[in-house]
Order: sequence, then structure tokens, then C-alpha cells
Amino acid sequence: MSKRIISKRMVIMLIILAVVFGLIFGFKAFVGMKMNEFFDNMPQPAAAVSTYEARPDSWALMLEAVGTVNAVNGVDVTSQVAGEVQKIEFESGDTVKKGDVLVTLESAADRAQLNALQATARLSRQEFDRYERLFKQGSISKSELDNRRAQRDQSMAQAQAQQEQLNYKTVRAPFDGRLGIRQVDLGQYLQPGTPVVSLTQLEPIFVDFSLPEQELSKVEQGLKVRVRLDAFPDQTFEGEISAIEPGVDAATRNVNIQARFENADRKLRPGMFAKVDIQLPQAEEVVVVPRTAISYAPYGNAVFVLQDADTGNNGEQATGESDGEPQKIVKKRFVKLGRQRGDLVAVVDGLKPGEVVATSGLLKLRNDAKVTIENDVQPSADPTPTPGNS
Repeated sequence: MSKRIISKRMVIMLIILAVVFGLIFGFKAFVGMKMNEFFDNMPQPAAAVSTYEARPDSWALMLEAVGTVNAVNGVDVTSQVAGEVQKIEFESGDTVKKGDVLVTLESAADRAQLNALQATARLSRQEFDRYERLFKQGSISKSELDNRRAQRDQSMAQAQAQQEQLNYKTVRAPFDGRLGIRQVDLGQYLQPGTPVVSLTQLEPIFVDFSLPEQELSKVEQGLKVRVRLDAFPDQTFEGEISAIEPGVDAATRNVNIQARFENADRKLRPGMFAKVDIQLPQAEEVVVVPRTAISYAPYGNAVFVLQDADTGNNGEQATGESDGEPQKIVKKRFVKLGRQRGDLVAVVDGLKPGEVVATSGLLKLRNDAKVTIENDVQPSADPTPTPGNS
């Protein structure tokens, strides 16, 4: 058989194989296309969602910051002189008044020294009185009288200095407040500066925080301040700005601010971390929806807006009905968000008042998905369900 005939047969076989495989792949593509069309057009059950009608609201402008609770007065009470602890007049955690005795040091030697100096001072006064009478009679010179006056003054000053030294043997509370944990024991020898116990004034109390210099023109003394603490997450504490640092920190470009709180129940304690809200007198008009209505995503936040199924226009009568109600669908719409307050968030752009958004079941929603409405509890803008002290 010639090479020409063999080549012709091979060409024919290749053509037949190409046709067969083409039919096979074409058939598979056709079947896949029909299956996709079937699944795309397959009716989906309506998703049950709760809804909320976007509404306009007037929100007072707020500035947010973080701060630290600081005491008006807070010290470690120390001994100014050395001595052995003779008496402890307090218990850890006591509430004390200014001047209350906390610790008494052994002072027998100092008291004896004081008695000796006071006796010398009395003798010096008596001698000065005699020399003064003699001077008036002309029996002594003015210089002798001045010398006796100096001796009298010196002895009295020495007695007074010893009296002050003796007073230092009694450690007293420098101001009203609450004591901490006792740090000394009976019989312990104290050196000057040894801490005895911490003393803190809890009422009133300060919260110190800072704001960027761009916000300096918005704040002033007397503005109301709200504080939230991790220790009491369901309460807020109200105070007011009491002081504003006159200068701006050159390193951070922040201005330091201090707010004063009455703290009648003494829940604010020095060192606590505080979340601070400063309420400004101005207000802004916003469109609000619940935070649960927002589908958060890295590429943009969105809401699902309910519309009538026939026209795609919210609020118009539809022809397709379910149980006597117009059938609803949802449309995904990207929005720009503003501040949050309680369960609500402000929508800066992308939503109008009166439009209805889905607030639950967002994970199972997509464009043109049919929904049924099941509303229960509506959200609140109140960030403080449990009131705190003021």
C-alpha cells in the first residue's frame, strides 16, 4: 500500500475523531448551560427579615476620647522623723478626716528634752523681766538688756523647735479621704520617708484626657462630659470640664483637659481607664438605621433596601402578592457611615429618610432576593440602658 493512501486514511480518521470529540464537548457545554439556567431561574424561598424605616434625627455633636481617673488628692502618708511604732490608730480601708491620728512613734526621750528646754525658756523669761526692771531703774546698760532678750528668744525658739520635733512623732492624715492597706507594724523602726499607708480623696474626682489641637476651639470649661468604665459597663457617669491646659503638647499636638465628677458613690477610682464623651452645644441632622442593618465589608459597607417586586420602587403598589401583601425584594446599596449612638448608626450618604432596610438575616440576602417581614424589637439610640450617678 502506498504512502499516499496511508496518509489519506489518517487524515480521514483525524477528522472523524475531531468531529466526535467536538460533539461530546459541545453536548457537555450545552447540558452545563441548561443546568445553570435552571438553577439561576429556580425560585428561591423568601427569606424572613426584620426591617427598620430610616428616619431623620437630630444628634448633639460629640467628641470622643480616652482618659484616666485621677484623685484630687492622693499620697502615701509617711513619717517625717525616725522612730519606733508605738501605736497604730487605724484599720486598712478606713475613712478618715484631716488631722486624724494614724500612727504614734515612741517619744519619751523627745518629751523629756522638751521639758528641759521649756524650763530653760521659763528661766530666761524671768531673768529678762528682772533685767528689764533694772534697766528702767538705770542700774544696767541697754546692751545687757539686749543680751538677755536674745537669750530669752533663743531658749524659747529651742523649746518651740523641740515641740515641733515631738509633733512629728504623731503621723496624722493630711486631708479627708480613704486609707489603703497598712504598710507598717507595731514595733517597726521607721526611717524618715517610710510609707505608712496610702490616702486618697475619692470625692470629688478627676478624669484627665486629651484631644487633638483641631478640637480646641470646640471645648470650653463647663461642658458636660460622660464617662464609661470597663468596671461598670452598663453605667455612665456625668461631670463637666473643669480645666483646660493653656498650651498644646508640642510632641503630640494634643491639649490636656480635666473633667470633674462628684463621685458620690465612689465608683470612680484613681487609675481606671475611662471612655470619654464630650457633649457639644451644637447639633446635626442625620439619617439613622440600626447597626444590625449594616453589612460590613473591607471594600465598603452596605445595606439591603426593601422594594416592591413588580416596580422596584419603594412604596408603590405591586401586582404580585403573597397572603394579600405586596411581594418585597431587596437591593444591595453601598453607604457611607457616620457616628454611632446606642444601637443606631448615622448614614452620611447612600440612604434617604423613609427607605426601609433589612436588619436581620443579611448573610442570606442578595440582590433581588424575595423577603418576608417579621418585626419584633426596635433598636434604641440610648447608649446607657442603666443610669449612673451624676
